[in-house]
Amino acid sequence: MDGTSLILNSAERTRAAELLARFTDSYENSLTSRPIAPDADRETLAKLLAEPFPEEGLGVEAFFADVVDRLVPYTTTIAHPRFLAYVQGPPNGIGAYAEAIAAVLNQNCNLWQISPAANVIERSVMDWLTGLFAMGPASGGILTSGGSGATKDAITTAIANRRPDFRERGLQENRAPLVLYTSDEAHRSVVKAATLLGIGLANVRAIPTDAHFQLRVDLLTRAIAEDRAAGKEPFCVVATAGTVTTGSIDPIGPIADLCEKENLWLHVDGAYGALFVLADSTRDALLPLSRADSVTLDPHKLLFAPLEAGALLVKDMAKLRAAFAFSSSSSYLTAIDDAHLLDYMDHGPQLSRSFKALKVWAALRTFGVGTFRSVTERCLTLANRLGAHIAAAPGLELMNPVTLTAVCVRMPGRTAEAHAELLTRLHEEGTAMLGPAKVNGQPCVRACVTNHRTTEADIDLLANRLTALAAL
Repeated sequence: MDGTSLILNSAERTRAAELLARFTDSYENSLTSRPIAPDADRETLAKLLAEPFPEEGLGVEAFFADVVDRLVPYTTTIAHPRFLAYVQGPPNGIGAYAEAIAAVLNQNCNLWQISPAANVIERSVMDWLTGLFAMGPASGGILTSGGSGATKDAITTAIANRRPDFRERGLQENRAPLVLYTSDEAHRSVVKAATLLGIGLANVRAIPTDAHFQLRVDLLTRAIAEDRAAGKEPFCVVATAGTVTTGSIDPIGPIADLCEKENLWLHVDGAYGALFVLADSTRDALLPLSRADSVTLDPHKLLFAPLEAGALLVKDMAKLRAAFAFSSSSSYLTAIDDAHLLDYMDHGPQLSRSFKALKVWAALRTFGVGTFRSVTERCLTLANRLGAHIAAAPGLELMNPVTLTAVCVRMPGRTAEAHAELLTRLHEEGTAMLGPAKVNGQPCVRACVTNHRTTEADIDLLANRLTALAAL
C-alpha cells in the first residue's frame, strides 16, 4: 500500500470485497450459535482503547483481521433471533450493501443541487411514509438520526409555529411560559427535548395514564385549564403511539379533538409503534395519526434499516421550513429553487447530512412493501403468543395488555434483585436477551418482539424457560 495514498488500488479493492463477502456470509451463517450478549472482558477492551494508531498503515488484511478477532467477539449479536431486549431489530439483508453504496457516493443531502438523485429518493421515501397515514398534499418530512432527534425537531417546529418571533426573541423575554403536555409513560426523549429547547422541566406536564397505560384525556383537559388560569401558555401535546415499556397507544382521536379545540400542536411519538400501521390488525388504531401536526417514526425499527434512520413527518411542510430555513450570507450555500426538489438544510437543523434514504428505499424496492406488512403482522402474532404463554403459566404474571409487541412479565413475590438475576441468567445461558422494566411500580422483565428473525420456536423456548425458572 502506498503510504501517501488514501485510495485502494485494484488488487486491494478486490481483496477488500472478498474479505467483506466472507465476513458477511460467515456472520450470517453463525448467528444462532453466537452468544447474544458478549463477554465484555474489561482487560481486553482496555488494551484496545489504549493501543496507539500506527504511523505506517497495516493494510486491508489487518483491518479485517481486527474486525473478526478483536471487534466481533465484543459486540452484541443484535441479529440473534432471541435478541428481544429493546425496540431494536436486526438489519434487513440489503441494508449493509445500501450503506456501502451510500458511503461510496458520499452524497451530502443538504442542497438538492449537489445531491439530486439522493434528494428525489428521500422525498419518495417521505411521500410513502406520509401516505401511510393520509396526512394530506401539504405534508412531507425529513429523515433524522432517530426518534429523539425527530421529536426535538417537532417541538422546535411547534414553538416556532406558536411564536413566529421565536427566532428573534427566543424564550428569554418576560412572556407567559410555554407548557408542553405528555403522559407519564412517554419516552424520556420528550422531556429531554423540552429541556434542551429551553421550555424547562417545570413546564412539562406528565399526565397520568389509565389501567391500559394510555394518557387520560380528562386529566389532560383539566391540566390545560389549570395552566391557562395560572397565566401560562399551553402550546403542545405529545401523545405516544407505542409506549416504550408496554406498547400502549394513546387515544389519538380524542386528544386530536382536544388539541383542535384548544389550538395546540399535536405531536405523536410513534418511534416504536407508528409503522405497525402496515399490519392489518393494528392499522385502524394508528390511522388517527393522520390528524397530528407531526409524527415521529423510526425506519431503523420496523423497516429494519441499519442504524441510524429516524423520520419526522409533518402535516404542513411550510411550517417545518419556517422553523429551520435561514438566509445565508455564504455564497457557496446558495441554490436555485426547484418545485420538485428540496433543500433539506432548510427543513431540519443539519447542514451536512448523510444519504440515509438509500437504505430505506433499497429495502422497500428489494423486498417489497408486502414483505414488511407480513413481518410486522408476524411480530404482533409472536408477541401475543408469548403473552398467552405467560398468562397461562403458574408463577408468572403478565403485566400489560399486549397491544403491540412489548410483553412485560413478573414473578410475583420476587424482589427487584431476583428479576435482575433472571435477566442475567437468561443472558448467560443463551436463552434470550431481555430488558428490565417497571410496571405499576413493580419490577419485571420485558421482551419486545421487533425482530424479523424470531420464530415460534424461539418464543416457545423463552416461555418454557421462564415458566421453569419461576418454579424454582
